Amino acid sequence: SPKLAAAKNQDEAALKKNLCVKAAKEHSIPQDLNKVLENKVLETVLGLSYVKLSVVEMTCSGDADSEGIVSKSISSHSDLIPGVYEGGLKIWECTFDLMDYFSEAEIEFTNKTVLDLGCGAGLLGIVALQGEAARVHFQDYNSTVIDEITMPNVVANCICEGRRMGSGKDRKASKPPSKRPRKAEGSPDVLNRCRFFSGEWSQVSQLLLNSKPCSKYDIILTSETIYNPDYYSALHDTLAQLLDRDGRVYLASKVHYFGVGGGIYLFEKFIEDKNVFRTSMVKTIDQGLQRCIMEIAFKNSC
Repeated sequence: SPKLAAAKNQDEAALKKNLCVKAAKEHSIPQDLNKVLENKVLETVLGLSYVKLSVVEMTCSGDADSEGIVSKSISSHSDLIPGVYEGGLKIWECTFDLMDYFSEAEIEFTNKTVLDLGCGAGLLGIVALQGEAARVHFQDYNSTVIDEITMPNVVANCICEGRRMGSGKDRKASKPPSKRPRKAEGSPDVLNRCRFFSGEWSQVSQLLLNSKPCSKYDIILTSETIYNPDYYSALHDTLAQLLDRDGRVYLASKVHYFGVGGGIYLFEKFIEDKNVFRTSMVKTIDQGLQRCIMEIAFKNSC
């Protein structure tokens, strides 16, 4: 009957949704930082160190990739497998747009609490650390990304050849790393300002809200996270729950994601309909696929 068919479809949709909910997990930084950088080969971009993905693909297997996302991504020739792998192994171009905007707009990170949401390589959070943020938390859907990409990148930029991480002004003058594994020299204070989380947004939000002390974020950074409209509700709720009342979200996105359906104006309309935040398009980039940077704040905030 139509009723039974509708009920069956509802059950299947609920099951599919539950399968995509990845539990939240906090990742501890090992005492021996050499283990974090073991088998990693480093390259540089805009003065920041990051692990070479092709080497990670060759060396990451077994327990190091319990989710199997590296092999699945390679075998499917895909940078995105919804509910399995959400693109964190790749540095997407809007990340660089947002980094440029920080400099142009002179975004102030000093003493701020920052969340790099959907962090992937973690470059946005690393820039916040260089800007003397008080705390920076990194979140990605996949635990493999946090362990094999994000944390090594943060450690590589923090150790700075045995010295404490400097400001963004210092990084241009620093010696670029050679394309070989780097030896970690001690644990700099800056790592004590970092925490790392994996899991689906709603799950990570609950973990953070239930932790003591529970504090909101002054700044939330996120890049290329609105490609799938199915995720808009979870993302909106996460921002509403975790952003400080006078905080700001800086979101970088393509205007439209072909084949997936999301995009900046669709998300802007979603926000308008929810009537929780106000938005402002602060930058548009026209080279190649059009891209935008949106600033998001609570209505009636300072």
